[in-house]
Amino acid sequence: MATHDGYRAVTADLRTPRTAAGRALLDRLTGHLPAIRDGARPADREGAFRTEVFAALRAGGVLGATVPRELGGLGVTSLHDVALALTTVAEADASTALALHMQLSRGLTFTHEWRHGDDGPRALAERLLRGMGSGEAVVCTTVKDAPGGRVATRLRPAPDGGWVLTGRKTLASMAPFATDFVVSAQVEVAGVARSAAAVLSRGTPGLTVLDNWDGLGMRASGTVDVVLEDCPIRAGDVFLRGPVGEQSDASLAGQTVSSITMLGIYAGVAQAARDVVVAELAKRGGLSAAAAATRTLLAEIEARLYALRTTVAGTLSVADWLAYGFDGDPAERGRRMMADFQCAKLMVNRLAPDIVSDCLVVIGGASYAGAHPLSRLYRDVRAGAFMHPFTYPDAVDWLSEAVLGGPKA
Repeated sequence: MATHDGYRAVTADLRTPRTAAGRALLDRLTGHLPAIRDGARPADREGAFRTEVFAALRAGGVLGATVPRELGGLGVTSLHDVALALTTVAEADASTALALHMQLSRGLTFTHEWRHGDDGPRALAERLLRGMGSGEAVVCTTVKDAPGGRVATRLRPAPDGGWVLTGRKTLASMAPFATDFVVSAQVEVAGVARSAAAVLSRGTPGLTVLDNWDGLGMRASGTVDVVLEDCPIRAGDVFLRGPVGEQSDASLAGQTVSSITMLGIYAGVAQAARDVVVAELAKRGGLSAAAAATRTLLAEIEARLYALRTTVAGTLSVADWLAYGFDGDPAERGRRMMADFQCAKLMVNRLAPDIVSDCLVVIGGASYAGAHPLSRLYRDVRAGAFMHPFTYPDAVDWLSEAVLGGPKA
């Protein structure tokens, strides 16, 4: 698919939505962008989650964008269009985009559960989706156990037939605004340790959302810890998965759908840095006043940004086809989606920081001040390397084993 930007044709680029629902989402976001952009610097300096921004996004129907239309949402399913929306928000503020990703990605994964799951998980997914579509539910997913914990987060049976949840999760973005939490845990069923995801509301006894985020970057994303002390969980509010440690290639598709749109965030950060440079050079006299080294760096920035955006957009196009158009072996789908995702992620994690770094070189010492927008972008762009799946060492292991035909560790 080709689009146009001025005088040149662009293939597979993050500029134009692919679906009517994606266009509707961008239209709804447009009015929020000035407020997101204007408040980015003070929120970053204070490390404060932007509750007022998310309240406005909620009221405007943005937080229900990936909920099916029949359940009250916009019905956005295209991974390309979700990533484009995140790119657009990240150009204004990456922290807001990262937190927004939490809600949008849950809509995508719950929709799959609703359309293809068994009766119990399907009913649970529908309840959450209807809440998201109406604006009542804002869902934070917590996966990673807090470091230093003695045991993994666990579910155990309760006398009333339900469950009790205990543990501590970390890096839970958007948690300060969430009304509901989906918490990864382990549970023993019929003598077998299984993975699970427990669903609980913010008012559940024993649930505490801490105010402990003090990150290097993404400082306004509300990426805090969540403490769970004997939280009661209803019997039907648990998604049961496979045995702990079991590797399923088919499940790689779900992991990809849940996370691949985050690539758009770092494309947005790189684009924002480039735009800052262009604007400042224009103030300094434009091309005629630029030294040869500055022109060289500017050309390198433009070429890398083109490579970054086309890599992400091309990968998302294939992922959309594999997710919604491929009717072959589910295990093959999962392997292909994850392999493409990881190749693209490695390139994004290399290209985006390089672009922002070169932008600092062009601007010079002024960009090293905390008040300069490039300072925030330089810190925010580093977060991409830590996002799962996978971090760099795990990605190297997975991709090299995939190439050589070895087992997935």
